[in-house]
Amino acid sequence: MKQTHSFAEPALIAMQTIRAHKLRTFLTLLGVILSVCTLIVVVGLIEGTNQYIQDRVANMGSNVFLVLRFPIITDAQEFVKALRRNKNITWEDYVALRDTLKLPKNVGVETRSMSTLRAGTQNLEDVSIRGVTASIGEMDVEEPATGRYIVEGDSQHRAMVTFIGSEVAVKLFPGVDPIGHTLEIAGLPFEVVGVAKPIGTVLGQSQDNFAYIPVETFLKIYGSNRSLSINIQAHSAEWMARTQEEARVLMRARRHLRQNEEDSFGIIGSETLMSLWKQLTGAIAASMVGIVSVFLVIGGVVIMNVMLASVTERTREIGIRKSVGARRRDILMQFLVEASVMSGFGGAIGITVAWLIAVLVDSTTSVPMKVPLSAVIVALSVSTAVGLFFGIYPATKAAKLDPIEALRFET
Repeated sequence: MKQTHSFAEPALIAMQTIRAHKLRTFLTLLGVILSVCTLIVVVGLIEGTNQYIQDRVANMGSNVFLVLRFPIITDAQEFVKALRRNKNITWEDYVALRDTLKLPKNVGVETRSMSTLRAGTQNLEDVSIRGVTASIGEMDVEEPATGRYIVEGDSQHRAMVTFIGSEVAVKLFPGVDPIGHTLEIAGLPFEVVGVAKPIGTVLGQSQDNFAYIPVETFLKIYGSNRSLSINIQAHSAEWMARTQEEARVLMRARRHLRQNEEDSFGIIGSETLMSLWKQLTGAIAASMVGIVSVFLVIGGVVIMNVMLASVTERTREIGIRKSVGARRRDILMQFLVEASVMSGFGGAIGITVAWLIAVLVDSTTSVPMKVPLSAVIVALSVSTAVGLFFGIYPATKAAKLDPIEALRFET
């Protein structure tokens, strides 16, 4: 009971001080409020963006990875070397992987270009044209809302058919069901056989502005002298590593690479993209730690100065408490708790402001924000710890006051 009382009383005094001196308290805690608010906003932005990138950008489909001409390269010199060393991924590479690999659930191939689409008097520029095999439909994130995806017979017969995104359907066929209608891609007529479910935007860019055509039709129109993307789907997440390794071994054999030679191709999965992205956001977070630390130190110094002034103002009170039996540790505890409660209160204000900012930004803009509970707990703990740390010197000074000298003190 005694411990509860020794904590509750100074905490109550701290809250009374906050209520009695609102403006002074706000100015005192401004550094803590800014630091905690900045910390929560940055963490919320990074957490929200990480989730967004994982769901919308790095999502290649369920347990899907790509075999490409290049891996992810962040160095210019490495890219120049890879440009000379890495050959195009060819149709023959795709056929070899499709017919030889034992572990994958699906193997498909695709390639992309940009073009202007026309239907009647309507034009739509900068549309993503994607040549795909039927197997891509089984592993892709795009699904038909009406009609169908590209099927195997379409590629075999180089059919002039297309599966379009919802934005293409709305803009080229306003108020009309596009299925069975014709549009022009690269000046050639294609029959619309399917319309995809709306996906939305990624970082402000529409993901519904596309037209898929059979891959062999694509290569006939745009030429086969291009590098393809081989999409491979593992049976489950547990099989991803082994399936990637099987594909790597076969590709190395096709390229006649010796054991000590680097891969002359790239294998990229969602985890590769997320790893690169988290390295970037980790660097941003690390730089923000410096800014937050400065705010915290400033806030802590201000709290220490205010507590030193408080010790001076309450010197006589401290003398009276000591004369009636208060021990040194009681006085120490009183001022430490006051400093911690005050700093923790500032942290709570910072968290509230940051949460309101996160909700406002997430609901009114395309910037994704998500404030994790762990960040709130850490921010509140850190802000309280700052008050505790910077309150040690004023509390120690108060605890060491001589009761007789304190009683003689006149403010």
